[in-house]
Amino acid sequence: MATAAERSLIEKDIAHLVHPLHNPTAHETAKVWVGGKGAFIVDAEGKEYIDCLSGLWNNTAGNGRPELADAAAAQMRQMGFVSGYAGSSNPRAIELSERLAHLTYPTINHFYFTSGGGESTDSNIKMARYYWKIKGKPDKTKVISRVWGYHGVTLAAMCATGISSYWPMFEPRIPGFSHIPSPYPYLYEAPEGAESQGIAAADELEKKILEEGADTVAMFIAEPVQGAGGVIVPQEDYFKRIREICDQYEVLLVADEVITGFGRTGKMFGLEHWGIQPDLMQFAKAITSGYFPLGGIGISDEIADVMNESGSPWMHAYTYSSHPVGCAVALAMMDIIETEDFVGQAQTKGKQMLVKLKEALADHPNVGEVRGLGMMCGVELVKDKGTKEMFDAGDGIGAKVHAETVKRGMFSRVRGDCYCVAPPIVTSESTIDDIASILGDSVKAVLG
Repeated sequence: MATAAERSLIEKDIAHLVHPLHNPTAHETAKVWVGGKGAFIVDAEGKEYIDCLSGLWNNTAGNGRPELADAAAAQMRQMGFVSGYAGSSNPRAIELSERLAHLTYPTINHFYFTSGGGESTDSNIKMARYYWKIKGKPDKTKVISRVWGYHGVTLAAMCATGISSYWPMFEPRIPGFSHIPSPYPYLYEAPEGAESQGIAAADELEKKILEEGADTVAMFIAEPVQGAGGVIVPQEDYFKRIREICDQYEVLLVADEVITGFGRTGKMFGLEHWGIQPDLMQFAKAITSGYFPLGGIGISDEIADVMNESGSPWMHAYTYSSHPVGCAVALAMMDIIETEDFVGQAQTKGKQMLVKLKEALADHPNVGEVRGLGMMCGVELVKDKGTKEMFDAGDGIGAKVHAETVKRGMFSRVRGDCYCVAPPIVTSESTIDDIASILGDSVKAVLG
C-alpha cells in the first residue's frame, strides 16, 4: 500500500506525465524511485529493491558512482554544450571516438554519436542507404531484421523492431522492412534434413534476400543476443553463416550492440563470441551506464572511405550529436569498465547467475527454459513443459510473476511470459543468489 506521499506523487504523475509504453491503468500501481546504490534502487516509501534489469539494461555500473557524476559536473563547468555539426567539434568527442576505435571491432574505427539506441538504428539505416547510393546501387534500400528483435521505436526503428505489439497504432509502417524468424533455440523448428538448427535459422536470411531481390536489400540488423525479445542466445554456428550470407549477397551486417555492448555478455561486444565482425554497429545504454543519454554508430573503414571520398555530404544530424557532457561521462565509464574488468566480472557472475537460476527453477513443471549469456538471462514460463505450449496471453502469467517479485523486493520486466534478468555487472554474488531465490519463490507463488 502506497504512503500518502507516494500516492500524491503518482496522482501528479498521472495528471501530467506521459510515459514510454503509456498505459494509465498499468501505471496506477507504479513505483516512484527516489534513490539508489549499486544494484539497488529505493522507492518513495524508502523500500529497497534489487534492480534486476539495470534500469533498462543500461545501468551496468549501478547507481551512486561519483566518477560519472564528477565527470559530468566538470565538463558542464568547463563547457556545457557546443555543436557537433561539421565544422565544429570538442575534445571529449574526439577522445571518445579514439578510445572506441581501440575497444570495438578491428575494422570499426569511425563513430557518429546520437542520444540513444533508437536514433542509432535510424542513423544506420540512413548510412546503409547512403553507402549503396554512393556505390552506384541506389535500389539497395531494404532492411531485414528478425522476429523478436528490438531496435527502438522511433518510426524507422519501430519498422525494424520485430515485436508486433509495437506496430498496430502506428500503421502503416514504412515500406521496405521485413522480418525473418529468430534463431530462438527453444522454439525454432529446423526443416527436416537441415545441417543444424543454427544453419537453418541463418538460412532464413538467404531465403528472404532472394525473395526481396538481392539488388534491393541494403542491410540486415541483428542483436548478438536478443534482449527485450526474451534474452534469446543464438546457436554457435548461427552468426558465422549470417556473415557468409551477407558477404555473398552484398548486404551490410549491422550489429545492434545497444544491450550487449561494453561487457554485458562477457565480451566487450557480443559478436566477439562468434568471431565475426559487422560492417556497421550501434551502441547506447552502458556507454554511460545510463547516467547521460548517449548512443552512436560504429562505421567500418571501407564504408567510411566511401563516404569521405564521395564528395556527397551525409545529410543526417542530431542537435546533441557529440554532446561534450555525454562524451565526458562515457570516457569516465570506459575507465570503470576497464579498471574494474567488467568483461571478466560478467563472465564469472554470469555463469553463477545461470547456474543459480537453473537450480531454483529448471525442475519446475512450468519453466520451459532457463537461458543466458554473461549478465543477461531469461526464464521462459510455459503451460506445458513437454509440448512447449504457451500460456494464453490473457492469463498474464508473466505479469503475475513480476508482481510477486516486486512484493519480495526485486524489480525487472517481462516479455510476455519470459522473465528477464540482467542486473548491473557490479551486482554482488550474494545478491545474485537472492535474485534466483526471489524468482524461484515468485514462480511457485503463481504456478505452485
